[in-house]
Amino acid sequence: FAFTLQKNAVFPVKNIHSFLTHKTFGARKRLVILRATPDDDDFVPGAIIKKETDAPTSLATFIEGAMVRFDIYKKSSAEGYGFKQSIASVLAGEYDADSVNTELYEIIQSAPCVMFTWESSPACKKAVQGFDSAGAEVKNVRLDNPWSEGNKLRAELGKKVGRSSVPCIFIGGKYVGGFDEGVSEDAPGIMALAFQGKLKPMLDNADTKLSKIE
Repeated sequence: FAFTLQKNAVFPVKNIHSFLTHKTFGARKRLVILRATPDDDDFVPGAIIKKETDAPTSLATFIEGAMVRFDIYKKSSAEGYGFKQSIASVLAGEYDADSVNTELYEIIQSAPCVMFTWESSPACKKAVQGFDSAGAEVKNVRLDNPWSEGNKLRAELGKKVGRSSVPCIFIGGKYVGGFDEGVSEDAPGIMALAFQGKLKPMLDNADTKLSKIE
């Protein structure tokens, strides 16, 4: 993240407090806020965002929002979460974690195979194509439609499985990783499971279990 007030004056996040309270805000200036997105499926979603706002008009709201999110980042880091998970929490903002986790549980249990995705993610597209080729029925839950709700789900998913990237795939209610990456031998991603000959049996078994429940 970077905040630009005038040409050649860029303030990194670590100096955000001194930047936001700097006396130059007393003058009427234009504030340009930039958020760039790396080409990384497990970083910050969305395209490059650029907004221009009249500093005196929106300054109080901007400072309040920035400090709230900065506090969220500090709290997440203090709880032992890594940089990517902390950024996911920042993007989610303030929300009722219990309510979001209840929603997550209901979604994960709603189909034999549930996949959380972003439409523009290359890894998500490969996972969708892989399941289609295998003839598997998968419930695709878009985290980018809308971002305001999806970011909350993503933040809690990251805490739940130890990884905030997408796709985030559950079979029979169990986390199995992403497309070609995971967090353990039991959740290595669907590509590794397919090569090991485990993916189809897992899908078949999950379908059977759901039928019994219904």
